[in-house]
Amino acid sequence: MPASFRTLLPLWLLLLTLAPLSRASAQEPASDTPHALRFNWTRDGILTGAAGALWISSETVFKDDLAPARCRWCDRAPDGTDTLNRLDRWGRGIAGSSAESRKRADTWSNIIGFAGLPLGLFGAQYVAGHATGASGEYFAQDATIMIETAVLASVANQAVKFAVGRERPFVHVLSDADKGLTAHPTDNNLSFYSGHTNLAFSLAVSAGTVAALRGYKHQALVWGVGLPLAASVGLLRMGADKHYLSDVLTGAVIGSAFGVAVPLLLHGRTHDAPSASGRASTLSLNPSFGRQMVGVSGAF
Repeated sequence: MPASFRTLLPLWLLLLTLAPLSRASAQEPASDTPHALRFNWTRDGILTGAAGALWISSETVFKDDLAPARCRWCDRAPDGTDTLNRLDRWGRGIAGSSAESRKRADTWSNIIGFAGLPLGLFGAQYVAGHATGASGEYFAQDATIMIETAVLASVANQAVKFAVGRERPFVHVLSDADKGLTAHPTDNNLSFYSGHTNLAFSLAVSAGTVAALRGYKHQALVWGVGLPLAASVGLLRMGADKHYLSDVLTGAVIGSAFGVAVPLLLHGRTHDAPSASGRASTLSLNPSFGRQMVGVSGAF
């Protein structure tokens, strides 16, 4: 079996692990009216705006200072021997064989990841909600939850990328003299984990989770649009030789985790809130400091 086809298998396995969630959602009896979710425009607006500003500024303003100039995870021994693991070596079979094909894959990953997937998901979410009688207010909330999830997942991704400093596949095969001559040298060591894939799966899974929480009649449409497009983004990033298979799989898993956790923790159904509280949920972030670590705790 060609390596490019074998590389599809791990992503299809990931989709199969997510499929039970979509099937369980589709089997839930559809409601005549959609369920209300916990949502606060002030809280969620501030959280989304702050996370979005942090993500965008880390990519556009502070990237030169934050991105590692040299790889920390280089997949090479001190003597220069290539130590790339078998999984990622095998997965590189999907990379384009020419500069033109790799460039084309890179372009399509941007088009689908930043335009096609979001527009398709917002459209599917609107159709599913409208068919269940959801108001325009509900659609605005749904879209905000999806964006909130995506920017929070992206901030986490940026932090890991800057800290890990893994060399990208196409840079890994260059000589030391040529590595500084790439189009974007500050981007050379930001391979782990795939930001495009993380963003795609966080959007797709959050949209499906929100549709399930709302009880939309045609929520399967959201999953059907989102998951294949998200998987295609990951495959295109590998086709562009920008990421290894492990980068893409990690991005898909972590993006999916955010896609489930953020809607459930911050935006569960209103009648699912603990009755003892007698009030809407609140978000409290409390920094904690230790001798060798800094953490953030939350109360939802």
